[in-house]
Amino acid sequence: ELPGLIAEHFPADPARQSVLGHSMGGHGALTMALRRPNHYRAASAFSPIVAPSQVPWGIKALGGYLGDYPEAWRKYDAVALIEDGARFSDFLVDYGDADQFLSEQLRPDLLERACLQARIPLTLHRQTGYDHSYYFVSTFMEDHMRWHAERLKA
Repeated sequence: ELPGLIAEHFPADPARQSVLGHSMGGHGALTMALRRPNHYRAASAFSPIVAPSQVPWGIKALGGYLGDYPEAWRKYDAVALIEDGARFSDFLVDYGDADQFLSEQLRPDLLERACLQARIPLTLHRQTGYDHSYYFVSTFMEDHMRWHAERLKA
């Protein structure tokens, strides 16, 4: 419903859309792009949870919403979607190497491996000294906006 509201109230071009998010919103951006690759021209994320079916936060959330049916969780998991054949043109993902959630919850290594195996171009930045905070996102937001603009102009 959000794209329709945007088209109705703003001078937006529905043929040139991109998606970006942070943390669980970053996960949403990746999965939306993978599930609707012809709808988005670009997708990027800051510190996304990339494989919720494999990490404690995601297992708790997916189990709470969908029950104890791990196969049903796959369509809400970016890494699983890629493993199951979903594709997208390319991704930009930034993480802070001081993010307290990096190794247990976010697991960018899983996305990196899945994209490599599926031959999906992934630009993965590991930003030295940054954590999961607003300051991290605000520091690199301009880079993401420029990246999106390049793809939306193409």
